[in-house]
Amino acid sequence: MPAPSPLTIATQSVQRLVKEEQYYRKELAQQSERVKKLETDLKTGSSGADSNAEFVLKQESKARDETKAVFEPLNQRIEEAVNRLEEQIAASESESGPAEEIKKAKETLELGKKVEKPPVA
Repeated sequence: MPAPSPLTIATQSVQRLVKEEQYYRKELAQQSERVKKLETDLKTGSSGADSNAEFVLKQESKARDETKAVFEPLNQRIEEAVNRLEEQIAASESESGPAEEIKKAKETLELGKKVEKPPVA
């Protein structure tokens, strides 16, 4: 099996980073939900005899903040990978590279460009 072309490598890089960003976005939503639930339970006192409720809330909030901190560097890496992919597409088109590979790269490029900016708050 021949080594993957630079275009294939750049395409896979963008795909992996986009998938990673989606995973962190999903994780952030789950963590935010848990924090809201803990805050509500703490305010209403429905946490029962759990004397660690404030500590658990603090830990969950910290985990959520750490997840938020991942987005800025991750989005910078996505932007860099998208730029590399654009360069590889241009090079492959000028060299009349495999049409299927170029088509897949362009589809991936669109996915990379659609990645949302980091969440705030």
